[in-house]
Amino acid sequence: MGRTCCVIGCNVRSHDRKGNKLDNGLSFHRFPSWRQGEGTIVSDITKQRRQAWIAAVRRADIEFSVIPNFLLVCSRHFHSGKPANEMYTSHPDWAPSLHLGHTEIKPTNTARYERRESRKRQKTESKPVVNETVIDDPGDLIPPVETPPPEDEPDQKPMTECDFCPLRRDEINRLLEENRALKCELSRRKLDEQFLKDDHIKVKYYTGLPHFEVLMGLLARVEPYMTQRSKILSPFQMLFLTLMRLRLNLPMQHIAHIFGVERTTASKTFSKVVTVLHAHISPLINWPGRDAMRATMPSQFVEAFGEHGVVILDCFEIFTQSQSTLTPQAPSHSHHKLGTTMKYLVSVTPQGSISFVSKGCAGYVSNKDITDSCGVLDKLLPGDLVFAGRGFDTNKVGLMCAEVKIYAFTNGQLETDVESTKKIAHLRIHVKRLFGIVSKSYAILSSEVPTHMVLPCEEEDVTFLDKVVSVCCALTNMSPSIPLK
Repeated sequence: MGRTCCVIGCNVRSHDRKGNKLDNGLSFHRFPSWRQGEGTIVSDITKQRRQAWIAAVRRADIEFSVIPNFLLVCSRHFHSGKPANEMYTSHPDWAPSLHLGHTEIKPTNTARYERRESRKRQKTESKPVVNETVIDDPGDLIPPVETPPPEDEPDQKPMTECDFCPLRRDEINRLLEENRALKCELSRRKLDEQFLKDDHIKVKYYTGLPHFEVLMGLLARVEPYMTQRSKILSPFQMLFLTLMRLRLNLPMQHIAHIFGVERTTASKTFSKVVTVLHAHISPLINWPGRDAMRATMPSQFVEAFGEHGVVILDCFEIFTQSQSTLTPQAPSHSHHKLGTTMKYLVSVTPQGSISFVSKGCAGYVSNKDITDSCGVLDKLLPGDLVFAGRGFDTNKVGLMCAEVKIYAFTNGQLETDVESTKKIAHLRIHVKRLFGIVSKSYAILSSEVPTHMVLPCEEEDVTFLDKVVSVCCALTNMSPSIPLK
């Protein structure tokens, strides 16, 4: 389909009536658009140019808001055969001015424009312009443009290219600076790898792990098994959210706010990542072989008890919320803690690492019953020494050909030899110090946990609290062990 010039009286065509293209050397141009989304200056310039074209063509059926694409202006209405760049407002071809079929708009003066350009070139050659703007990245700047000479007519001074360019350059430089500042602020608030990188104090405070490298090693271990529940959270942020919850026990709603997600998303992410951690880092809670234990036995144990395999047992309890609305409280009530609790047995090696954690039992269950049923006795070898409190005295240890040493005092009288009991009691203090580190490192263990955490997980024989305790103990083993004092 051929093109036709819309200027009244022109009617120049690109094709003849048979559809053959005419070799008349003419080109056709659409009306300029009004670009409102590129800043105030660009919006004003493009609006003025569109109005200038409409005024030049002077057709009653052309409206500013809607100009059909088939309304074109041919090249014979421009001095150079085509429109000038929209930013060259003083250029003769900024709008059509030739052969318009009326005299309301006079043809532009090309000689005047050429004189002005000549003066600009002479001034540039004689005095180069130095840009005094200071920006961190010079490559981002817009090249400077010198101030134009005054117009020939003092009573008429339209905006020229050189009037506009310094304003545009200043605006772009300001936006570049603002963009850089906003990127820095976003990086600080994003809680991603850059938030913790090279800052071991932050890593220790938010995750409990000793170094950023340990955190990234943990991420590499579990990332293949983590499925992203939200496109907003990266695998690193999912792990960071979980460790922050374990470490600081922040309310889930607060964690959702600082990570910019819904509360349900944060809660599901926490549950999923705890399950993944339980499956893949629980092997860090490892019962060492006798040869490995002897090779790394602290000198205090060797001097006191020889090279026997040694294991230290103790129990700790975690408070749970009242279960009055679900089940009776009596089965989990602890007379020792005076509240509703879940009890866990923990085994510690002389080297200071956690080697066994039982499943949770109701708070009323005795230490002896937990020891007999949790499976820790199956790991003993003949000749092993088991250090435990009075509540751990059990006949089953003898069946394993192991020896139990009880550390306890009654009514101020020593139950066994004074020196031996003092040594054993000193070991109990060491165990308490170790679990004190676990509970202090992961505040979720020293706080009252909600009831749903003590319910069995679907299709599993453990509770969610069992997984949390196991994960916290495994994470503790990833930190340097506590030396025996």
